[in-house]
Amino acid sequence: MGVATEQSLPRLGGLPTTLPKEGAVSLELVEGAPVFRASAKVQTRIETLLDKQKATQLSQEETRELDRYEDFDDYLSYLNRLVRNLLVAPVYQGTVN
Repeated sequence: MGVATEQSLPRLGGLPTTLPKEGAVSLELVEGAPVFRASAKVQTRIETLLDKQKATQLSQEETRELDRYEDFDDYLSYLNRLVRNLLVAPVYQGTVN
């Protein structure tokens, strides 16, 4: 197995206050790679906020919550890309003469 290059992981500024402590992330296997996704409950909350944003103006707290959900989703996407890239990266063994 190859050795991953050292990368600094981005840090989240905070999590949405409505993010459940358990069951916030679902995990599935896609072509042998784990894929992290926001759970159905989290997706429903995001859709609720987006629908409200289209209909009216969100409160400051709701805007902050939606921003944090966006950051959370971006983070999961980053982790998924990182895992995928590690799995598809060529592994070099031995030395080149």
